[in-house]
Formats: sequence, C-alpha cells, structure tokens
Amino acid sequence: MTETAQHFPRRPAAALALAAALVLAGGCDLKVGDRLPGSARPAAQSTPDGTGSPAPRRGVGGIPRGFNEREFQQDVRTAQTITDGFWRRHWPELFTGSYTSPRVLGLYDGRDPASAPRCGRQRLERDNAAYCPAGDFVAWDAHLMRSGYARGDAWVYLVIAHEWGHAVQNRLRRELVSPAAELQADCLAGAVLYGSSDDGELTFEDGDEQEIASAFQVIGDRAPWTKPGDHGSAAQRRRNFSRGGTGGAKACFR
Repeated sequence: MTETAQHFPRRPAAALALAAALVLAGGCDLKVGDRLPGSARPAAQSTPDGTGSPAPRRGVGGIPRGFNEREFQQDVRTAQTITDGFWRRHWPELFTGSYTSPRVLGLYDGRDPASAPRCGRQRLERDNAAYCPAGDFVAWDAHLMRSGYARGDAWVYLVIAHEWGHAVQNRLRRELVSPAAELQADCLAGAVLYGSSDDGELTFEDGDEQEIASAFQVIGDRAPWTKPGDHGSAAQRRRNFSRGGTGGAKACFR
C-alpha cells in the first residue's frame, strides 16, 4: 500500500480480509502461537491456503535477512497518518462533537518487559498490539509488526487501522459500541482503508489483497464470537472487514 494523490475506485470487498486479534479493555493479544506470520513460520511451510511462498530465512532477532527497515518504518508512519487523517476528515459527517487523536506510542520492544508501555497497572505483552483506554494510546510490539510486514506491507495498515478503531469506540456513546467490539473494530478498519482509497489518499497495490487474505487465515480465531472480548472466526472477521469496506463506517453501527 502507498500514499497517493490520485483517486482509485473501491475494489470488491470480498477480496480483502484481515484484522489483528485484540482485546478491548487495555491489552490486545495476538493469539496465534506458533502460527505468527513471517519469520516465525517454519521456512518450508506455506501460508494456510497454500498460495503463499515459504517464509524468508531468519536473520537477527527472528527478522528475515534482507528486511528493509527504512521502508518498514515509513509504512508504519504512513499507516498512522492515513488512519488518523480518515477520522479527521469524516468524523463530522458521522458523529457529534469533535475528533481527537489518540496518543501514538508506536513500536515497543516486547522482549524487554521493563520497556513495554503500561496500560493501567499492566505492561503490554510481547507480540501484542493494543489500544489502552486508560492512557488513550495505541502501541504495537516491534517483533509482531516486523514479522507480519515480512509477508507484506498491508499487515501494518490493517493492525494500525484496527487499533485506531478501538480508540474511536472509546470516544463514542456506549450504546454505539457493539458487544462484539472486536468485529466492530474490524469493520472500522475496513472503512478506513477502503475510504482512504476512495478519498485518493491510499493505493491498493498488486498483491495487497492476497497479503491481507493470507494474514486473515493466520490470525483468525478457531472459535466464533460469543461474548465481549472474543475475536471471532476468520470468516466472521472477514465479513465484518468487508462490511466496512463496502458500506463505510456507518455500516459498522447497524
């Protein structure tokens, strides 16, 4: 994905699907275990649908050799700018009051617990991405983000848009926040990325759709959504992401 000054039409929503596995109240565990994408996947194993290529060879810290740190950092910054910009542009047409951005603590080293941000009394965990209501901030573990990015840049855009969705929920009246808060955040992430494309701010490049679909297969929960805090199956998350992509943010509140 890239920033663009041109306008690109919305693509079919069925082609897109991803959301980070998150928990609403503070921390947000990416519960994938040994299925973590990118460098944490065994080198000879393909993506779950059999369409991906083997993971790159590991380098220092589990990050693939040849990893482009400069481009990674730029994409993280761009994803933050794109997401925040979408909500600044569209908040007045969606909600009352004014929009305020969450604080962005960004990347942290989950391998060093002492350096991880605190959300209330607890520190964020390794391989975690989170919106913290207590501090009104978003943050993501560096290893998690680099490992996913090694599979494709779409990863960081989806994780960041989803976390921002939780910040948006925290700014709304409680009756607007779905009991299935994770699926609603997935929906808002779809609205942000497709909406930014419609606004001419973001370009979906060749391969982005496959990257997103493959990532959803990796991080989707095996169980369906049943109670607040549950993340939902990959199919449920895909449907909700696509709902936001086709119907915009308003579709996430029906």
